[in-house]
Amino acid sequence: MVRPLFIGDRVTAAGFRLGGAMVEIPEPGTEVMVFRDALKTRDLIILAAEVAARLPEALLANAQTAGTPLVLIIPDVRGLHEPEDIAASLRRQLGMAE
Repeated sequence: MVRPLFIGDRVTAAGFRLGGAMVEIPEPGTEVMVFRDALKTRDLIILAAEVAARLPEALLANAQTAGTPLVLIIPDVRGLHEPEDIAASLRRQLGMAE
């Protein structure tokens, strides 16, 4: 079994490390390289919303639609960065938003 990989900030990474996940805390400007490397070697990538926001939109969208590896975007533990609300976005696109 391959351990999941968390890519994000130090504070959130500490919790994932305690849970047995591998962690990467990318330096500013290295997020794309770290994410591309993870796509080649991991089955599950847990991505902090802050890091996801710094990735090219097309790269992230392609990774999420590919399905392998599974890419999850989560908020950071301090609540400073939230991922996009996909359900709300879909409702807006379908003209069903309030």
